[in-house]
Amino acid sequence: MRRGGYNSEMNIRRWLRRCVAVSVVFATASVTNLHSLGGDETALAHASLLAPQEKTSELEASLFVQDPHLANGKKGVQVIWIPQPVQKYCLGKTHKECSTIDYCIRTTNKHAAMCQNLGVDTARLPAYPPDVSPRRVLSIVYFFPMDSANGLGRLAEFFEKAPKGSLDHLSRNARIRARVKLSRSADDDQFDVLEVLEAPSR
Repeated sequence: MRRGGYNSEMNIRRWLRRCVAVSVVFATASVTNLHSLGGDETALAHASLLAPQEKTSELEASLFVQDPHLANGKKGVQVIWIPQPVQKYCLGKTHKECSTIDYCIRTTNKHAAMCQNLGVDTARLPAYPPDVSPRRVLSIVYFFPMDSANGLGRLAEFFEKAPKGSLDHLSRNARIRARVKLSRSADDDQFDVLEVLEAPSR
């Protein structure tokens, strides 16, 4: 009995060593193949390995602008992309409040503590349509000094001329029109501003 148990243990160890060896061979081969590619091809290969389901598209979008009130005296502009179905519930609110409303619409736990006392009964609001862009509230913060290229100068000028406190809450009067790149994976969306096309004039 002891001998049989010992042999079984030895067989299991041999099998595990073979699995490890095979894994190392495949990993080495993958790295070798990546190094044999050119720069652009390597980037594409890495992207394929890391996010095989990611899709990108370019489109025009209306983005909200807010003062993020950064710590340590830093200065920046927050650009926010809000799904159209929730925009009307976010007007007059901060980015954080809007993001909470957005989360509570999407979550299955609509009775969570954070979803109470929002001024909006998110439990009664329908889920977003499957083709909505973006699928959640997204934001980017641009720090000063800002490059004026790609229309970002328009964004900086609008922010600088805005009356104090006017960008503390989301408003239809504080929006820009921009060309954006939407990156969509299986479980999330991200975006980049490619060009600011239009900003409000003060």
